[in-house]
Amino acid sequence: MPLTLRSLVDDLRLPVLAGAAGLDRVVSWVHGTELVDPTPFLEGGELLLTTGLAVRRGFRGYVERLAAVGVVGLGFGTGLSHAVVPPGLVAAAARAGLPLLEVPRETPFIALSKAVSRAVAADEYAALTRAGEARRALTRAAVGRDGMAAVVRRLGQWVGARVVLLDPAGEPVHGFGRRPMPDLAPELARLRASGGLASSAFSADGGHVVAQVLGGRGRGFLVVVRDEPWDPADRDIVTTAASLLTLSLAQSDSARRRLRTAEFHLLAAGRVDLVPDLPDGPVRVVVVDGVEVEDVPGFAAEVDGHVVVVAQEVPVLPGALLGVSTPVGITAVGEGFRQALAALAVARRSVPEVHFADLAGAGLMSLLPDGAGRAFAESLLAPLSPELRETLRVWLAHHGQWDPAAARLGVHRHTLRNRVRKAEALLGRSLDVPGVRAELWLALCA
Repeated sequence: MPLTLRSLVDDLRLPVLAGAAGLDRVVSWVHGTELVDPTPFLEGGELLLTTGLAVRRGFRGYVERLAAVGVVGLGFGTGLSHAVVPPGLVAAAARAGLPLLEVPRETPFIALSKAVSRAVAADEYAALTRAGEARRALTRAAVGRDGMAAVVRRLGQWVGARVVLLDPAGEPVHGFGRRPMPDLAPELARLRASGGLASSAFSADGGHVVAQVLGGRGRGFLVVVRDEPWDPADRDIVTTAASLLTLSLAQSDSARRRLRTAEFHLLAAGRVDLVPDLPDGPVRVVVVDGVEVEDVPGFAAEVDGHVVVVAQEVPVLPGALLGVSTPVGITAVGEGFRQALAALAVARRSVPEVHFADLAGAGLMSLLPDGAGRAFAESLLAPLSPELRETLRVWLAHHGQWDPAAARLGVHRHTLRNRVRKAEALLGRSLDVPGVRAELWLALCA
C-alpha cells in the first residue's frame, strides 16, 4: 500500500503545524535540501526536509514554489538553526494548503528517509508480487476452456475495470463489467491510421482508458477503462493480457487457415457438398503471389505457399502477381487451379496479371502426354541461353513491340534488337514468321 503523510506522521509522532487536510497525499520519496529554490531538482510527490538555514524570509514565495512543483509536504527540523518553526512559514503553508510537519532534533532526518525507503520498497515488492500472480492467473485462463473470454473476465477482476475485446472493425467480441464505455471510434481510427502505434492511454467520460492493438496486423483491440488512474503495475497486467490475447488470436487465425486449406482440397476434388459458403455459378480460380490477401470476395485459402481465391470476379490486388483461370463450374475448381498455376508462372516472367485463356497453345498443351510438352520446349529452346529465353518471352508477351518490351527488360531498344537477332541466328529461324513465334511462345509457356 502506498505510504501517505498521515501514516508517516502517526508512526514517528510528528506535530502537524499546517495543511492537515492534505495528509492523505502519497509520498513517493523524501529529499533533504537547504536551497532557497530546490524546485529544479524535484519531480513532484516528494516530502521535502529542511532546517531553514537559507529560508529566513520570503516564506510565501518559497511555499508557493514547492506547492506548484507538486511537493506533498514540508518537514522542518527544529533545534538546530531554528528553535521553533517560523510563524511566517506556518502561515504561508496554511495559506497554500501544504502540509507542514515539525521534525524535532531527536527525530533525525534519516529516520524519515528510512521509513519512506522501506515503504517504497515494500510497495514495489507488493506490486511485483501482484503482477506475477496476475500473469499466472491470466495464463491459466488463456489455456483454459473459455480462452479469450476467460482472459477478459480475469483481467477485469484483477484491475477492477470494464474490459472489452473488440474485433478489427471495433465490434465487441467479449466483455466484462458494467461500466459504460466511452466513444472509442476516434481513438481506434487513430490507432489504425498510425501504422505502428501499439497502445493509447486517454481520459474520457470521467474514466481512464487504455487501448491496445492486438497483433502487428491489427487482429483486434483490447480496451480497459476504470475510474482510478492507472499505476505501472496495473498497466503491466493489461499488457500481459494483451500479449496472451494476441497469441490466442494468432492461434485461431492459424486454425482457420488450416481449415480453409482443407476445404479447398475438398473443393478441388469436387466435394462441393462439404464446403459451405461457395459462390454461385461459374467462377474463376485466381492464384495470388506477392501480397497478403485479406477480406476478398469469394472463397480464399492458402495452398502450397500461394493464396488461392475462388470468386466470380478477379480481385483487385495492387502489387500482386495473379494467375487467372478461365471461367469454370464450381465442381471444376481443380482444373481451374491448374490453369491459374500455369498462368502465374508466366506472370512472374512477364506481366503482373496473366489469364490462362491468353496463353497460346494452352489447350493443346493440356492434351499432350505428361512430359511431352517440356521435351518439346527443351528441344526447341536448347540453343538459347536463359537470358535470350527471357528476352524472347517478354518480347513475345508484348506482341513484338520493341519499346514496351525493352522497358520491361530494363534495356535499350537497340540491345533488345541485337538479342532477338542473335536468337534468330542460334535458332536458324526467322522470328518474322507468325508460326515460328507461336511455336516459341508455346515452348516458353511449357
